[in-house]
Amino acid sequence: MKKIAVFTSGGDAPGMNACVRAVVRTGLYHGLDVYGIRYGYNGMIEGDIFPMSSFTVSNILQRGGTILKSARSEEFRNKDGRKKAFENLKQRNIEGVVAIGGDGTFTGAKIFHEEFGIPVVGVPGTIDNDLYGSDFTIGFDTAVNTALHAIDNIRDTANSHDRVFFVEVMGRLSGYIALHCGIGGGAELVMVPETDTTIDDVISTLEKGRDKKKTSAIVIVAEGDEQGNAHEIAAKVKAKLPYLDIRVSTLGHMQRGGSPTSRDRIIASRLGLAAVEGLIEGRKSDMVGIVDNQLVYHSLEDAINKEKPLRADLLRLVEVLNS
Repeated sequence: MKKIAVFTSGGDAPGMNACVRAVVRTGLYHGLDVYGIRYGYNGMIEGDIFPMSSFTVSNILQRGGTILKSARSEEFRNKDGRKKAFENLKQRNIEGVVAIGGDGTFTGAKIFHEEFGIPVVGVPGTIDNDLYGSDFTIGFDTAVNTALHAIDNIRDTANSHDRVFFVEVMGRLSGYIALHCGIGGGAELVMVPETDTTIDDVISTLEKGRDKKKTSAIVIVAEGDEQGNAHEIAAKVKAKLPYLDIRVSTLGHMQRGGSPTSRDRIIASRLGLAAVEGLIEGRKSDMVGIVDNQLVYHSLEDAINKEKPLRADLLRLVEVLNS
């Protein structure tokens, strides 16, 4: 293998730049030519592919977002679009690809490999931390810390005004961000898609808090919770507990930005190096992850299709510490 390419796709995540840097410099260390693909699969189709050097990735380790840009591609869903992408790689003699992204990125990479034989190693880059095969994904730690900083500030004003705040965090259909924020922020309750928390459960928790002389409360809501978004849940609670002063804060896309934490920079760098060396070793359709602090590889199919459950001990921690 002499030439490889790297791209980022799907939602951006802090630490993606650190991973791109690691891919480029590891490739160069092993004597490979490394190409960057701008705008994910769209760039692969349009031929937005350029050679990268060590200088290209200088001074990006600490930056949020992705210098390679990101986009979702409808055209890549069609075989004609994927064929254009393949032809552009073939024209440049690119023999392997590192795909940084989430399950949508990996789904495209798996199909692409099956159709055209291009070896692909995926790197889990998503704040949601919802991919099987890695304890943590790139961007998760930063997103949690960003959200936690906001929750700490909300706690101050909630306490000053004796208010109940429903704080919605990102995570899609995964409750990892909500759970970690709930523990770190001392939330009275955490509502996640993986557990069945009813409105009556919320009311019971808030009433118990009042009985213990608590004058304020924080309820963390994952955006994919089955009871609805934070505004909908707050309205249902307000209808049954009209005496409560209730506010809602949706943190939104601020969780996807910002300078990555040290942990995310290190995770991203380790995964980027392992992705390149995985290609060199002959891996064809795998994702590299970190499990129990060890680098591991799983098939893209497993990464896409296998569930990553929330840790039962962390769910219990929320329950015990707020009993």
